[in-house]
Amino acid sequence: MMKYLQKLGKSLMLPVACLPICGILMGLGYALCPATMQGGDISGAMNLIGFFLVKAGGALIDNMAWLFAVGLAVGMSDDHEGTAGLAGLVSWLMMQNLLATGTVTTLIPSIADNAAKVIAFDKIAGNAFIGILAGLIGSACYNRFKDTKLPDWLAFFSGKRCVAIVTAIASIVASAILLVVWPIIFGILVSLGNAIVGMDAVGAGIYAFLNRLLIPTGLHHALNNIFWFPTIGLGDLSHFWAGETSADVTWSLGMYMSGFFPCMMFGIPGAALAIVHTAKPEKRKVAIGLVLSAAVCAFICGVTEPFEFGFMFLAPVLYLVYALLYGVFAFITVQLGFRGGFSFSAGLTDLVFSASLPAAAKTLLIIPLGIAAAIVFYIVFRVMITALNLKTPGREDDDMDETKVVLANNDFTSIAKTVMEGLGGKGNITSVDNCITRLRLEIKDYTLVDENTIKSAGVAGVIRPSKTSVQVIVGTQVQHVADEFKKLM
Repeated sequence: MMKYLQKLGKSLMLPVACLPICGILMGLGYALCPATMQGGDISGAMNLIGFFLVKAGGALIDNMAWLFAVGLAVGMSDDHEGTAGLAGLVSWLMMQNLLATGTVTTLIPSIADNAAKVIAFDKIAGNAFIGILAGLIGSACYNRFKDTKLPDWLAFFSGKRCVAIVTAIASIVASAILLVVWPIIFGILVSLGNAIVGMDAVGAGIYAFLNRLLIPTGLHHALNNIFWFPTIGLGDLSHFWAGETSADVTWSLGMYMSGFFPCMMFGIPGAALAIVHTAKPEKRKVAIGLVLSAAVCAFICGVTEPFEFGFMFLAPVLYLVYALLYGVFAFITVQLGFRGGFSFSAGLTDLVFSASLPAAAKTLLIIPLGIAAAIVFYIVFRVMITALNLKTPGREDDDMDETKVVLANNDFTSIAKTVMEGLGGKGNITSVDNCITRLRLEIKDYTLVDENTIKSAGVAGVIRPSKTSVQVIVGTQVQHVADEFKKLM
């Protein structure tokens, strides 16, 4: 299971790497043009430049779900083939359309009468969880069906051409399941959020913890709607930016937003520094490029996904503790009386803009709170990463570069004979194919396969994706081995 999660985490690196610069652009654009988030007229050169930057950054930040769908599908496929990426996109488009609010309320009209259920499906759009699920469905269908042989009259759809079709069918099934399951889970979380209301600083801490913990599933929106918006909840965010004070509501206004500022602005940079310091020396530059840019993104505008998705699957236990730290600092922040609000997220830009609002209080406390958060996050991350040998960015196990594999000898006929022997003889082999570096074989009886015999041919490794499939890592000379293998067949 852990190996699968680590592969998932590494596969997310490609789409995640696109996000930090976009978050920074949005933060700078928001600073130049607050109206893009807060509303109002947009006029004048600086405002227009800011609006332009916000839209440029939002091009990817607002569409990270389909980036995850494509990137994850390619990364999780056996040979990182573009067909898998197409399958991931097919899955995402299918689920987005089938789970759109308009589609759902037509299929189940009663949902339109329940505000919580309507919001549940509103939040499906752009949900990172749906993107990840689509990527997993796309890659699984590709790995399973890419070599499918169909009858002659359907031969055109054989192999990789059938992957997108199978993926669409699988996505329809997944959508039907989510149609039932999603509003139930969302409703449970809404009930949990309502139970937390009234627990003062403890409730704020529990909310902050659950908010971060649920990020991978996209279900944090269920709690956000209880605490931030008035549709089905308190409306902490809405009342704060309306210029009200705690005297106008029944809670300490801003308490459900304030605790995020020290964690996002300072805690994440501290954690990022720990990840860099614990990275392997030869991979430190890669870690710096990923996590420090993500830390700058979090500090400026509070966009945390580039940082969180960079390690949550590589080191889930660390992500759990990361969420707990949010809960602790939210509790402390509320107790100390610091109050800040955000219309976008808990970064520097929103802190500056919210500082002049009536509900803002003790905003200078962000300095000692931030320093404390940076130190605590750094120590916790560094200790956990080294003590548990967690595979955070820069500490992943090295993947074999198959293009640099060198065969033990150039006697391709001998190599092919040995591989065939290890596969149980030609009578056990149903098909032979190859990609750039691998010999791909389909077999009848997996119990006849002897990996030691195959490796004795001088190949780099053997992979067995299924009971009927064997892949032999040969390197760039695979075509010569494949040609000899086919002659022997």
